[in-house]
Amino acid sequence: MRTTFSRFDYIDAARETGTRFVDLVRTVTDPEARLTGTPGWSVVDCLGHVAAAPARYLELARGEGSYPQRPGDMPDFNAKQIANMTTRDVWSLTDQLLDDLDRLLDAVCHFGARVPVMDFDGGARVRADSALGILIGEFVVHGHDVADAVGTPWPIDPTMAPLVARGRHQVLPQWLRESTCCGHSATYDIRLRGCSEHFVYEFTDGRLEIDPANPRPPDVHMSLDPVVAMLAAYGRVSPTWAALTGRAFAWGARPWLAAGLYGRFAPA
Repeated sequence: MRTTFSRFDYIDAARETGTRFVDLVRTVTDPEARLTGTPGWSVVDCLGHVAAAPARYLELARGEGSYPQRPGDMPDFNAKQIANMTTRDVWSLTDQLLDDLDRLLDAVCHFGARVPVMDFDGGARVRADSALGILIGEFVVHGHDVADAVGTPWPIDPTMAPLVARGRHQVLPQWLRESTCCGHSATYDIRLRGCSEHFVYEFTDGRLEIDPANPRPPDVHMSLDPVVAMLAAYGRVSPTWAALTGRAFAWGARPWLAAGLYGRFAPA
């Protein structure tokens, strides 16, 4: 049986990962150092992008704010966000991030029994509490980008992976890459190692349903290291590298499908 997460699990994880991200960025001596995970961005560009996220999430939870209507609009949305930064001072931006994160988490904490469902990137509709899983992914993955750029260790807690996955699952059916999904039909049985997290991706003629009530027999089974699965989903590590290093293993009627799974989604 899969673990049940409460809104407070998301809140605690978002606070922890957000604080770790801030602590990391505040140690960077050259804020203009370039990132490899997000080409064209510097550390401070990345910080500006991440610092804007909590306030944007809170606006969306209130039925306000803006979001890219299609996955293909995301690069321009992010570029405008960075171009409109009011400061490039690291301490000002990290203070803003922490203050806005506190306001967002306080709002989520005080949601009533009926949690708001908000419009989100790519035209998705997501629960405003488990949307924090997507925010946790921002903190963790962009922390990975910054740490990689400046040569600093960035250990990732594998217990964050299920929270990020469940947040992203609300968005993924709208986040498909047409060129690789058109006409695709297959069922992927996916298990994260070391925990009870298990989910099914079922593609039918290019459409995706996650954890359908009556899935077809799996075409491929996948056993994944949780951290590697998360980084691969964000395009930070290669599925081929994951397989060659034993961090991912696939079997079943069509095991070769595993290598191309993440390529069926638009870049995050």
